[in-house]
Amino acid sequence: MKTVYTCFCTDVIHEGHLNIIEEAHKYGKVIIGALSDPALIRYNRFPTKSLEERIKLYKDLDGVDDVIVQDSIMYDGVIKRLKPDYVVHGDNWKEGTESAIRENVLKCLDEYGGELIEVGYTFNPNVSKIDRQLREKLAMPEYRRKRLRQLLGIRPVVKAIEVHSGITGLIAEKTVIENNGEFDQFDAMWISSLCDSTAKGKPDIELVDMTSRFRTIDDVTEVTTKPIIFDGDTGGLAEHFVYTVRSLEKMGVSAIIIEDKKGLKKNSLFGTEVKQTQDSIENFCAKIKAGKEAQLTDDFMIIARIESLILEKGMEDALTRAAAFVEAGADGIMIHSRKKDPTEIVEFCDKFRETNKTTPIVVVPSSFNTITEEELAEHGVNIVIYANQLTRSAFPAMQQTAEDILRYHRAKEVDDRLMPIKQIITLIDEL
Repeated sequence: MKTVYTCFCTDVIHEGHLNIIEEAHKYGKVIIGALSDPALIRYNRFPTKSLEERIKLYKDLDGVDDVIVQDSIMYDGVIKRLKPDYVVHGDNWKEGTESAIRENVLKCLDEYGGELIEVGYTFNPNVSKIDRQLREKLAMPEYRRKRLRQLLGIRPVVKAIEVHSGITGLIAEKTVIENNGEFDQFDAMWISSLCDSTAKGKPDIELVDMTSRFRTIDDVTEVTTKPIIFDGDTGGLAEHFVYTVRSLEKMGVSAIIIEDKKGLKKNSLFGTEVKQTQDSIENFCAKIKAGKEAQLTDDFMIIARIESLILEKGMEDALTRAAAFVEAGADGIMIHSRKKDPTEIVEFCDKFRETNKTTPIVVVPSSFNTITEEELAEHGVNIVIYANQLTRSAFPAMQQTAEDILRYHRAKEVDDRLMPIKQIITLIDEL
């Protein structure tokens, strides 16, 4: 009997999947590949069912003879191992990033004479409703909140990018690229106090209150599913911080990062150029403990940001604080630097890992931006946050557009560098 292979990356079976199986069954023995969690996350979306549950789901379908695990979004390994006579897939992968997968399949099949069968994609209200319900489930607080911890167990480096509105959230949510046969996307979103304040035209001194900042979270959570890391500045008074933790937890935020400074907040990149006061280890540990005692689930993370290198207090001070903050209950350590050379960041990570192998390390490579994610991972970094790049890229473009419209008294001269409004609104899902 001839063999037919198709790969599924779904948690919910709908009419479209059944149509694929029905068509495949006409050609021979049907084998379904269940895309592994790491491959699924890198390519598409976070699963709501475990790999084992997905395998069982597929096995129980009529017309399915076997289910195997596909460890990569590209089909090379599976096709070389199985050499199926046919590969069946919907015809909705001929354009966009998925076209690279199609080309990969055709190349692999061509090596031994296999054939690709493409089935018309099923467009109907029921399929659209199921897809929408799955996205809405992923956006629910109880699913979203725990996702950062899950990602830390799956991804070599969790990549987060700054968002400050619903539309920037959609960019973080939907931007997927294919590069040399690999798919990649951002794993999480960072809601920065700097960028949130800037978007509102306010200085970055904790002037924008939590009610306003929570509204930004609402705007983002309404249209996205990815986990959120929240920039909590200093966390404020311990007595206030406990309420912030409870509120964020209920909203489905995965983590808050608070820095070990006190008094009027000044952006860290000013370093010693402005007066900044580092909190005592004792006081900051008390704040961490208060936050951990206040939270209601094991999902939420409180990450301690250490300012010792920014304030030129030295490596030993940074390491001493890191050990104390972990002892106080911090779920992660963020180390920051304003130097363009990543040497001191790497040194901290290496020394911290000598005594602590498990606590997640977070870095924000804004100044030291020459080092890659892979290089940071080699030194024990778990989360990389691109903390302000969307804001910094948008403002110069908007300012230049405004100047040119004033200069030419019309919009024609700026049109070539503008994204069509139709392309922008396609990011926005409609019910």
